[in-house]
Amino acid sequence: MPNDGQYLTKLQDYYTRHRVLPSYSAIGKLIGLASKASVADMVLRLKGEGFLESTPGKRLKPGRRFFERPFAESIRAGLPSPAADLGPDILTIDDYLVPHPSKTVLIRVKGDSMIGAGIQPDDVVVVEKRTSANVGDIVVAIVDNEFTLKRLGRERGRIVLKPENKSYPVIRPKGELEIFGVVVGQLRRYR
Repeated sequence: MPNDGQYLTKLQDYYTRHRVLPSYSAIGKLIGLASKASVADMVLRLKGEGFLESTPGKRLKPGRRFFERPFAESIRAGLPSPAADLGPDILTIDDYLVPHPSKTVLIRVKGDSMIGAGIQPDDVVVVEKRTSANVGDIVVAIVDNEFTLKRLGRERGRIVLKPENKSYPVIRPKGELEIFGVVVGQLRRYR
């Protein structure tokens, strides 16, 4: 694959900026290929690898592997480790955080009641929609027709919602409590 990795990264950057893939002629200009045949060959190779697909209208769209990213198995947060230990594997964020796409929603967190669990304001939590949860799970619950993000707990045989910040009280529902979903992951962007 001559330069296909570099071509793919340019297409990924373009897609991130425009939320659409360019036409074949625009791809040629973007990656520096003058020949339409060279562009077509490169697109065919990327399709064969699963990075690109075609819509029914013959436009290009991201394939199942388009969002894969290099993944280093681990890195020490203590003493440095040799850089050679960081062998690249491949990971897509969806494969890692979204086990059931049809049941998964992303929710931006407002407030600081869960900072003790490492969930900060403006983090995005990955929530798998389900109506039941285990004690200890971090859940999105509906209490008095309002959503809240808390840890599911039990006190004296009753279900409670516990914050992870001592500035907030435990929620002891007097009426109905409904579980909307369970947090299965989170995303944080550092600016």
